[in-house]
Amino acid sequence: QVQLVESGGGLVQPGGSLRLSCTASRSISSAVVTGWYRQAPGQQRELVAIIGTSTNYADSVKGRFTISRDNAKNTVYLQMNSLKPEDTAVYVCTVNFLSGPPYWGQGTQVTVSS
Repeated sequence: QVQLVESGGGLVQPGGSLRLSCTASRSISSAVVTGWYRQAPGQQRELVAIIGTSTNYADSVKGRFTISRDNAKNTVYLQMNSLKPEDTAVYVCTVNFLSGPPYWGQGTQVTVSS
């Protein structure tokens, strides 16, 4: 099994930046797809960003967020710039291998408010 731990969330003012990290307990070098989801109270869970052979982003974050991987550190990052109040949510990372179940972290809270 693989355990994922997110960090980097917190309270930030509109227009600010945060970098989220997701560190795996084991190697993710063979993971085919990794990504970030988010869910706000009363809202549906949505895919924010994924990275596999290429990257893809939700339209609402395109141009503001950047997803990256550092396989040597077993870590997936989400750099979030120009944050807006509507970005407020719990952010959860996921790691997917070619076989077996997907793995999920516990989530980290991001709150954007003045």
